[in-house]
Amino acid sequence: MDYAPADYEMGEVEEDMYFAGRIMGDTESEDEDEHNHLDNKITDTSAAEARRGKDIQGIPWERLSISREKYRQTRLEQYKNYENVPQSGEESEKECKLTRKGGAYYEFWQNTRSVKSTILHFQLRNLVWSTSKHDVYLMSHFSIIHWSSLSSKKTEVLNVSGHVAPSEKHPGSLLEGFTQTQVSTLAVRDNLLIAGGFQGELICKYLDRPGVSFCTRTTYDDNAITNAIEIYDGPSGAVHFTASNNDCGVRDFDMDRFQLVRHFSYPWPVNHTSLSPDSKVLAIVGDNPVGMLVDSQTGKTIAPLHGHLDFSFASAWHPNGYIFATGNQDKTCRVWDARNLSKSVAVLKGNLGAIRSIRFSSDGQFMAMAEPADFVHVYDVQNGFEKEQEIDFFGEISGVSFSPDTESLFIGVWDRTYGSLLQYNRCRNHSYLDSLM
Repeated sequence: MDYAPADYEMGEVEEDMYFAGRIMGDTESEDEDEHNHLDNKITDTSAAEARRGKDIQGIPWERLSISREKYRQTRLEQYKNYENVPQSGEESEKECKLTRKGGAYYEFWQNTRSVKSTILHFQLRNLVWSTSKHDVYLMSHFSIIHWSSLSSKKTEVLNVSGHVAPSEKHPGSLLEGFTQTQVSTLAVRDNLLIAGGFQGELICKYLDRPGVSFCTRTTYDDNAITNAIEIYDGPSGAVHFTASNNDCGVRDFDMDRFQLVRHFSYPWPVNHTSLSPDSKVLAIVGDNPVGMLVDSQTGKTIAPLHGHLDFSFASAWHPNGYIFATGNQDKTCRVWDARNLSKSVAVLKGNLGAIRSIRFSSDGQFMAMAEPADFVHVYDVQNGFEKEQEIDFFGEISGVSFSPDTESLFIGVWDRTYGSLLQYNRCRNHSYLDSLM
């Protein structure tokens, strides 16, 4: 994982919303009063309003000198995909599978603009996590926020702008805690929330307990950033989490004992790891086009993953335990079968840029892959990734998350003017219910 080059601007989004057909207003030079003035005019959007023709993000296209279609075309032409390997996006196109658009798996439910989803690092986009079809956790500046779509209430769960220290004592916990943590990645599952920071910080909080339970620093290495966290149940039933770090390390913690139990090192910075459903195999990707499957107990390589052309930032396992996917800056997601790794099952292409996050629904029916901005693709896994639903909006993506029951899909949108939380609900044959809402 890189630190952004000085001339790299996230999204290259155009500057001024109301003039010369320019839309998104997320440059630092924008006048703050004008920004707030615009902010107050833009409202949330419900499913009923969207059906009546309102833009899902509340963008007033009718008042702009550019149409949505024209602006979409401009974005497709001008968005700069960040690459570590030049031309990787163009080269990867040769292998890509043609998919049919038009899938209708999740329908727009609401866009909530009071929930401002933010990101701090242009390559790390795992900052939105759903724990039920109504509950979602996300980063908003220095706050970890809980949003309930049932009560439409926003609650601050943890503020990391000041000093955060553990209120429990555990061996190895940094009792002095941390000050002004810059959160690079987040994971929430059931009642456990873990935030990872730019200096290798790990902050662990149980949502049903006051205070913070455990703080540790993975490393004091200069290149310490925590790139990804995955929470899982170990074979014994104890809750564990795996942290992937830029110091080339993968560390496994047992949360029953609050102890580091395994630490593996690799030849390159590790950007993401995913554990297979049986807990035996780790998929590891990072600053190398070749990923790997490794034994989760020993860290030893089982097999390399050849195919991607650039660095990878996303991975996920299907619940069946043999299909998994990796996302790369070559604008592709590769789907693999662990029983035969000689070639990918499918190579799926993004529109604008890198595939920065991947999620499978818990029933294995769908896979969502998110680009850096504007597009989330939802594939029908059961039918061989032949058909997809393309969710299309404007703004950088801070994260995507299916609810554990698969009923909701949440998307964090980071933008100075249109930052929000999008909620899509699974299409079922009982749409009469939402006519009662």
